[in-house]
Amino acid sequence: MKRLSVFLFLSSLASTDGWSQSTPSYTSYVNTFVGTAPLTDPKILGYTLPDGWRSWAGLTFPGSSLPNAMVQLSPMTEYGSGAGYEYEDDIIYSFTHTNKGHWNLCNIPVLPLSNPGTKYQSRFSHAKESASPGYYQVYLEDYKINVSLTSTLRCGFHRYEYTSQNDRQLLFDLAKSNNRISEWKIEQVGDSAVKGYQRAGGNIYFYAVLNNKISRVEKQAESDPKGYAIVHLADGNNGPVEMKIGLSFVSEENAKQNLEQEIGARSFEDIRQAANNTWEQLLSKVEVKGGTDKQRTMFYSCLYRSFLWPALRSDVNGQFRDAKGNTAKADFNYYTEPSLWDTYRNKDVLLGLISPQVTLDVIKSMKDVGDKTGFIPTFFHGDHGQSSIAGAYLRGIDNFDIKGTYNILLKNANQDHGARPHVKEYIEKGYISDPDVQHPHVETKAKAGVSKTLEYAYDDYSLAQIAKKLGDTANYRILMARSKNYRNMFDPATRFMRGRLENGDWIQPFNPQYPYYEYMYREANAWQVSFFAPHDMPGLIKLYGGPKQFESKLDSLFTVPWNPQHIARNVETMIGQYCHGNQPDHEAPFAYYFINKPEKSQQIIDTILNTLYGIGDDGLALCGMDDAGEMSAWYVFAAAGLYTFSATDPEYLVTVPLFDEVRWKTSTNKTLTITRKGNSRKLSGIKVNGKAQKGYFVPHDLFKNGGKIEVVTK
Repeated sequence: MKRLSVFLFLSSLASTDGWSQSTPSYTSYVNTFVGTAPLTDPKILGYTLPDGWRSWAGLTFPGSSLPNAMVQLSPMTEYGSGAGYEYEDDIIYSFTHTNKGHWNLCNIPVLPLSNPGTKYQSRFSHAKESASPGYYQVYLEDYKINVSLTSTLRCGFHRYEYTSQNDRQLLFDLAKSNNRISEWKIEQVGDSAVKGYQRAGGNIYFYAVLNNKISRVEKQAESDPKGYAIVHLADGNNGPVEMKIGLSFVSEENAKQNLEQEIGARSFEDIRQAANNTWEQLLSKVEVKGGTDKQRTMFYSCLYRSFLWPALRSDVNGQFRDAKGNTAKADFNYYTEPSLWDTYRNKDVLLGLISPQVTLDVIKSMKDVGDKTGFIPTFFHGDHGQSSIAGAYLRGIDNFDIKGTYNILLKNANQDHGARPHVKEYIEKGYISDPDVQHPHVETKAKAGVSKTLEYAYDDYSLAQIAKKLGDTANYRILMARSKNYRNMFDPATRFMRGRLENGDWIQPFNPQYPYYEYMYREANAWQVSFFAPHDMPGLIKLYGGPKQFESKLDSLFTVPWNPQHIARNVETMIGQYCHGNQPDHEAPFAYYFINKPEKSQQIIDTILNTLYGIGDDGLALCGMDDAGEMSAWYVFAAAGLYTFSATDPEYLVTVPLFDEVRWKTSTNKTLTITRKGNSRKLSGIKVNGKAQKGYFVPHDLFKNGGKIEVVTK
């Protein structure tokens, strides 16, 4: 039996607290282990993994979290790994309380101990491990302790069932996390509580209450970053040990207040049921009928993972640490910045469709950063807050200071040495150059001028749409003119987006198949960025010489063999030269629509949906890093039959859904139903509310007013 089936069976039976589901649920389809297993198949990766390498595919965590919560309570099997948990491991070192899947966080590690000596770890097996949204369970073999975990927005709830009732201990391994810890502290409070913090840049505070008395707190090298603390529990209580722990990025007092208000006297069962109900409500916003068991499991697992980030950072009293490290307070929930380079293209739109209040608060949080620092935050590369904010605004999420936000976005787009590196050159020349580097290699550090130029052009288009709606005609015209700058990177001789030197000459020698991290391209090669102009596909097609020439080049993208000697982490999982394991070309499978060849797009889309998600012997590997839910959101949209080809624009490209019917419960309490007619995967027509649709796009108004989309196949 495959791991996928085993998981679903264990999820219904493995609970030790008497909690059970009386009816089938959406959460029962979610497998939180998807993305934790390694991707090893060279035929999928495109190369053979060098010795000692683990691909960057997945990097998800299986632990407990609520949607967009502050707390992600999950097992740690390897510090320094992407999400702390790697499925092939058999040792657990701790359970940590924050997670993203980007080699960071994993704060406040705790591990229950029983007669440990100096061995602070335990073996475990997947046969005695289970999880579901808002819940995780595992048996620690070396300590003979069954661990159950659940959580609220800002708190974790641990239950430890010890076999031995003597010498029970809790390790607070506070010198460790996935970030460097410069300082830590823990102290006992009264008979049965502890409080403290970890310092990793800023402080992460905690306040924890146990249902057992504490006999003493042993601290080993508290001033040493390699130290730890052990909480020794008094003997005499024969029931499970329970620990309720609140977190805060402001203070220990706030952590305590978070704990008292979110958990208080409520039981483990109460909190787990509430967590499940929260996820059930969210997942039920999209109902699918038909499809296979694996497709339904993958759909809801991907929908689940799309709502784990950005993460809440404000406390129940409204306080948070702002971008300058000061304590601030607002009338909205403060969130971390989105992983914009990854998520602007689809995940941020999905968040707005299902959790518009979270999207609104995220925008207000980004505006707060702009007010404090002068610029709306960017993430990693590009300036895609422009698209994320514009897309939400044009879809009706507009209850924020749009003029103030717009003015900061204009600074992002125009001010040198600000949010956009090399923007002065971009404005003056219409492109960003790269230096003349002899024998560049994967790790060559430069400007990534091609990627930046293409991305800034799209960002300019996005900001222009806000300018248009606000009636700023002058900036609209300037920005729309700049949105054509992508053309300046197109080399008609090679028909690729190609790097240029400062004097305008094309960089040579030129190998369009070679993947770079920062030279000319960002985590990509020429093939993978040369179809990116989502705001001006007719213009891009014209550059290639017209539909036939564009089709020929696009065909080559998916058929020219990948060179297995070209090895770059993140540039992995290949269909020809197309890389689904990373974001830069995720719009390319849909590009055939713009030359009226939707069946070619559908063939590629179906290959991705059915062969690159839930792969490997256990069905638990992903074809690339989930990147805060972008990889998952791609699946959700493509499987549901809609895609945000240009996320800024309030419209959706219609594809053939995997399912017979998809029902979206909209934020206006209406229903949008997508049905598939016919058994073919070839699109022949689209009807909206019974009327034949011209073209392949449908408007966002369907998510406001409800309606019916009929996808007809032949």
